[in-house]
Amino acid sequence: MSIRGHLLRPAGLVLALTALAAVCLLSLAVGSRPIAPSVLLDAFTGFDPDNQEHLIVRDLREPRTEIGLMVGVALGLVGALLQGLTRNPLADPSILGISTGAALAAAAAVLILGLGSIYGYIWFAFLGAAIGGIVVYTIGSMGRDGATPVKLALAGAALTALFTSLTTLILLVDVQTLASLRFWLVGSLAGRTSAVASQVWPFVVVGVVAALAAGRRLNALSLGDDVTRSLGVRLGRSRAFAGGAAILLAGAATAAAGPIAFVSLAIPHVARAITGPDYRWILPYSAVLGGILLLGSDVLGRVIARPEEIQVGVVTALIGAPFFVALVRRRNLAEL
Repeated sequence: MSIRGHLLRPAGLVLALTALAAVCLLSLAVGSRPIAPSVLLDAFTGFDPDNQEHLIVRDLREPRTEIGLMVGVALGLVGALLQGLTRNPLADPSILGISTGAALAAAAAVLILGLGSIYGYIWFAFLGAAIGGIVVYTIGSMGRDGATPVKLALAGAALTALFTSLTTLILLVDVQTLASLRFWLVGSLAGRTSAVASQVWPFVVVGVVAALAAGRRLNALSLGDDVTRSLGVRLGRSRAFAGGAAILLAGAATAAAGPIAFVSLAIPHVARAITGPDYRWILPYSAVLGGILLLGSDVLGRVIARPEEIQVGVVTALIGAPFFVALVRRRNLAEL
């Protein structure tokens, strides 16, 4: 790569980080009740518990922004990891049964144990995401060739169909379960507090570190199994490492905000269009761009339906569907 290319990638990443910081500020300031910049600054430098605007910023919008940032970063990285791992340009958390596994576990916990709040079923959602991903990877690893992209995709599709059917059955049988999970299932940041953030962030931090460390492995895997073996790379270990990071991140994101569509699917394509095929750059770009998209969508959902709001999962789908169709029309999937 030319010297100009080596300079453009870091410069673009700095620009993306600046945009992410701006979106975080918007998330703190914008909502059904706009907060002036001076009041926003005072809420952090001179917090007054008797000031209603300070309470809105610190108790409602700050944890919501933190969770939105973590979920966006996690989902952006998950998409890049799964697309690199499976060599499938349409891979997202559902391909490993992660999102649907989380939804099934949460619905089962509400039905069987009577849990009615996110604090009760968040750990069951995380457990379901991990089990779903592990089961899909185990099934896809069976046989002489191990976990090939085609076998992982087929196993993920089969398990996703099963998990979705079982979740739908639970929701149809018990109306109370549907009422408890309706916002979580559509993907939402509303009502998330610092307690949820404190439960999720350790998993996200570990997952982010592992994901960024997987860049070289994904570059090797993208060359094909035969070439990868000839380079001395252990396929099973590399796939397990990248898959484990994906499960950790997707599980944490889904448990905190529900199954949010599109972010994992399209963000890696945008990152790849900027950086080229090197996953050492695709991964950090995907993390930052994922945070921008999710937080930006959450802010947009709060503004366009004021004083009510549209859940972030709905906004990302509305933004993502036409964008991804346009992306596919401009480029062949084989080139993505």
